[in-house]
Amino acid sequence: MFHDNQLAVVVPAYNEEHLIGTVIETLPGYVDHIVIVDDCSKDNTVAVVKKYCEKDERVVLLEHEKNQGVGGAIVTGYKWAMNRDIEVTVVMAGDAQMDPADLPNIVRPVSEGKADYTKGNRLFHGEAWKVMPKYRYLGNSFLSLFTKIASGYWHIADSQTGYTAISLEALYLLDLDSIYKRYGMPNDILIRLNTLNMRVKDVPIRPVYNVGEKSGIRLRRVLFTISWLLIKGFFRRMWFKYVIEDFHPLVFFYMMGILLAPFGFFFGLYLVFYRLLLGGVETTSALFAAFLYISGLQSLFFAMWFDMDYNKNLR
Repeated sequence: MFHDNQLAVVVPAYNEEHLIGTVIETLPGYVDHIVIVDDCSKDNTVAVVKKYCEKDERVVLLEHEKNQGVGGAIVTGYKWAMNRDIEVTVVMAGDAQMDPADLPNIVRPVSEGKADYTKGNRLFHGEAWKVMPKYRYLGNSFLSLFTKIASGYWHIADSQTGYTAISLEALYLLDLDSIYKRYGMPNDILIRLNTLNMRVKDVPIRPVYNVGEKSGIRLRRVLFTISWLLIKGFFRRMWFKYVIEDFHPLVFFYMMGILLAPFGFFFGLYLVFYRLLLGGVETTSALFAAFLYISGLQSLFFAMWFDMDYNKNLR
């Protein structure tokens, strides 16, 4: 128990036979349930976990018959916890990259009712640049920026970390079956939480690397996949939150910005090439291109500011 709340830790695992034991052994005693969700591992992960089930009654093993991805494994753990009315559910990776010493800070805001969802932030520490692989750090920063825009949680950074805690109320409100099942799950769930007006808190955590983990993530592939996921999620959030539930003029600013800024940019680019290759350009045409582009940017900035102000209480 943590502050009189039942606490479950969901651990999605895929081929983690070497590190899953470390994760289980280092979890503190106040964790009531350790839910290992095996996502069709090809190694001995299941056999290793079964041995821990015999020694520790807190350990529960759930096995997928088909690989669903890390998001699918987390959803399976969420459903298990929700069906048992467990007040706080934490997600920790099966590769020992999440420090159990940070667990109280992750859980406390949710257990005290100050947040519906907490998310670890590795980028808060200055050592993150030194510890994390540079391409992972830069890719994470890029996705975090666009996740802010798509989700409306402008105070959240390190969007890709999976070290999170969620309340039972939030689990009941979320449509768990519709959440994205692969690596973009943390981004998708933030967008869905914002649509439900759930409070999300950023919690600094220590970045852990070089403990024997093997990443199966191909950054070039997931950048495009998650970017498309964020675009769809952004428009879905705009529609449900600012049109259907509570109409807000920021949708007009976003529409104007999305239309005017690209049109002005490409029209200006056309004029530049025309000037270089064919000859003179009318001053009015250049001014018109600049007007469209600047107006579009201003509309986007106003829309973002409106969105930030509207969501300032969800932190």
